[in-house]
Amino acid sequence: MSTYSLESVFNPRSVAVVGGSTREQSAGRAVLRNLVDGGFAGQVGLVNPNFDEIEGVTAVPRIKDLAWTPELVVIAAPHSLVPRFASAAAEKGASAAVVLNTGMGQGAHSPAAELASVARAHGLRIVGPNSLGILAPHARLNASFAAHAALPGDLAVISQSAAIAAALVEWGARRSLGFSAVASLGDALDVDFADLLDYFARDRHTRAILLYVESIRDARKFLSAARAAARLKPVVVVKSDRHSRRAVDVRTHSAALATPDAVYAAAFHRAGMLRVSALDELFAAAETLGRTHAFPGRRLAIFANGRGTGMLAADRLVDMGGTLAQLSEQTVQQLDAVAASAWPRTNPVDINGDADNAAYTQAVNAVLADSGNDAVLALNVPTALIGADSRAQALADAKAQAMKAGGRKPVFAVWLGKDESASARLNAARIPTYATEADAVRGFMYLVRHREAQQALMETPPSMPDDLEVDTAAARAVVDAALESGRGWLDPIEVARVLGAYGIDITPTLAARDADEAVQLATPLLADGTPVAVKILSPDISHKSDVDGVRLNLFTPQAVREAVDAIVQRARDCRSDARIDGVTIQPMVMRPLARELIMGMVDDDTFGPVIVFGRGGTAVEVIDDKALALPPLDLRLAHEMIGRTRVSRILKGYRDVPAADERAVAMALVKLAQLVADIPEIREVDINPLLADRDGIIAVDARIGVSTSRTLHKGPGHPRFAIRPYPKEWERTLELSDGSNAFLRPVRPEDDELFRRFFTKVTDEDLRLRFFQTIRHFSHEFIAQLTQLDYARSIALVAIDPDDGEMLGAVRLHADANYDHGEYGILVRSDLKGHGLGWRLMQTIIEYARWLGLRSIEGEVLQENRTMLDMCRRLGFTLTTNPGDTTVVTVSLPIEQPTSRSERQTSPVA
Repeated sequence: MSTYSLESVFNPRSVAVVGGSTREQSAGRAVLRNLVDGGFAGQVGLVNPNFDEIEGVTAVPRIKDLAWTPELVVIAAPHSLVPRFASAAAEKGASAAVVLNTGMGQGAHSPAAELASVARAHGLRIVGPNSLGILAPHARLNASFAAHAALPGDLAVISQSAAIAAALVEWGARRSLGFSAVASLGDALDVDFADLLDYFARDRHTRAILLYVESIRDARKFLSAARAAARLKPVVVVKSDRHSRRAVDVRTHSAALATPDAVYAAAFHRAGMLRVSALDELFAAAETLGRTHAFPGRRLAIFANGRGTGMLAADRLVDMGGTLAQLSEQTVQQLDAVAASAWPRTNPVDINGDADNAAYTQAVNAVLADSGNDAVLALNVPTALIGADSRAQALADAKAQAMKAGGRKPVFAVWLGKDESASARLNAARIPTYATEADAVRGFMYLVRHREAQQALMETPPSMPDDLEVDTAAARAVVDAALESGRGWLDPIEVARVLGAYGIDITPTLAARDADEAVQLATPLLADGTPVAVKILSPDISHKSDVDGVRLNLFTPQAVREAVDAIVQRARDCRSDARIDGVTIQPMVMRPLARELIMGMVDDDTFGPVIVFGRGGTAVEVIDDKALALPPLDLRLAHEMIGRTRVSRILKGYRDVPAADERAVAMALVKLAQLVADIPEIREVDINPLLADRDGIIAVDARIGVSTSRTLHKGPGHPRFAIRPYPKEWERTLELSDGSNAFLRPVRPEDDELFRRFFTKVTDEDLRLRFFQTIRHFSHEFIAQLTQLDYARSIALVAIDPDDGEMLGAVRLHADANYDHGEYGILVRSDLKGHGLGWRLMQTIIEYARWLGLRSIEGEVLQENRTMLDMCRRLGFTLTTNPGDTTVVTVSLPIEQPTSRSERQTSPVA
């Protein structure tokens, strides 16, 4: 997520092009032409030993022959020479390079590997290889071989594909749509999605960020950046290859449901990004999100000058999962005066075509004031009675009046027919306008989905839910024993022990080697009048139903014996290669009104563990009713996950069937997420069916796969979780030098108001010393950067007065992408200096850096901040005057590493 030197990519003072020829099809020549024609104000140079000049730019044979230092270098040379040119550029003092070449290869000794080595050694940022280049219209920079220049605007595009980046530029040119930047990542040898998300999240020219994604390499880094960016600006993503399947055969129903695309969708949702399915939707979503505010629900009121268009919009709304708002009686009475005589007094509202604009404005205001809706869609069909232009102005006036009264409801418009004046009036009022009612409803649903994604984004569940009691040691002992014996799947008895250790009820299971033992085990149950089920027991048979390996409702010993003989023989006939260990005996679960669910976990190659939930049973894959989520989970996230499935509807009560205990289902999902958090060696879980009724839940059948844990992500904590949980283990009490105490905890997203109150008790001078500038307005964006963290590489600890709950001070640490170095910041309330709080906060953040595995932490301190500099000296920091700014001192402290992984995984005791 490093933004180091990215300013040199998008706003360089000078650019040198390496390579190219006089051929029209030469990428280097195209870049030169675009740089010159685009009016780039900085110096432009050409490095090419074969030509004296191209496109009017004089060439020099070598980079070191340039009379000036290029800040950005664009390389379009034979791929074998690219590492050499990159090294020369770095030695010349260049900050970044864009590599257009394809065919750089991969693996050791390839040109790509050599280029990566050069970049690391010199700190040279690399965009590409296989990149279209960079377009930054506000800097008049077109360092690309795109056919047309991009217009200045406020949309940032990050594309993994050069072709898609070029297509988006063309798309924008045809629609007069502008961009803050267009970046083509190509092979992303260095600069990746996360780096650019970080950069554009804080770029003043960028209002929304658009992504074209084919694949993600570092999931934790990507989600860390995406979550941070989506808190500040809309992030819209389109991903290709939506119908790909897993490369290996799946062994469980959960794995079959967790297709690669479904996992990506879950990741995008958790990151607060809005996913769309096509390029045209990419722009439409960005336009909608940029013009309107979020709102609390999905209830839409439709206001039309014709019943037909209103009903079509209502149909489309229901199709897309929205809700047709109910009109209050007061609103109906107000509308009676202007609505068509035959209107049914329900939503959609059908107004008289000849109603004057004053009445129209009054009617729209009545709908906007109705608390029963969340947004209003106005549709207008041109007539000879009222001009489209004046009607558009009436709608704009209504919105303005509502805003003066404190209303913030979004208003959408469909003005059928071409009327430039009407469009201009609606645009001036910042009312999104669409060509059809379907497009408008889709725009409304973009906002609904974006708000829901933002809610999910704000959730950072704790490492361990407060009300969850588990026996991790017992579950781990079972898993360790299986691994020591070389097995990849737990047997049914072991599965029951593991799930039982985490409070997930499962049908009691007994294992029998043959029919005689099965009858012996079943007899006590049968004597009590409990029928039993017999199932094949084999580590090689994933789905028992595939070999007819299940017999249910057996009431007699003879029925048990016959069932065992039949299913064992059937399994051997169908799978002669399978190991048959016998059968399992289970008492039949008699819960006739229970719903069949599925719950599981799949270890995705990119995002690690993924929780699966949906409709269960033998036809689970055909029904395909599922929701996926990345752990960790809390109850709110679990309930939200359940609500995204169709089966959630029948969990509610209907007819004579009482509602199922949905909280028990949600709690089971939380327990499952905690199980895979605590024991990384669990690689797959499949619970199907999971029965749920008003009495709770019980697992009827389950499988658990295990293997030696693999590491997907750098840093401490779970080696495969893409999202770090809230680090509850770092909550503690600090004793200060004056004998008082402070409660220390990690910052949470909901701490916005806490920080605002804190800043009122910090002097302007102390704020200037901390932020290097005078701050008088604390915007949402400013506070969000301080409070909304993902805990993967950014941590902030806040000290709170245990008596009144007010904030006393805070310290933060941000690690680089390689977990080598971290930058700290600290601020204590101005009236609390001298109480030892700053000292304790610094000690704690040093301990956190050691736990995180950093090699050093550093910070920048103003020379005049004598108190901070003195504390750094006493803590062992090295102080160095910044050569670029003598008013600033760089302070640095090497961190002694823990001697073992277990020490690093365990936080220090306060």
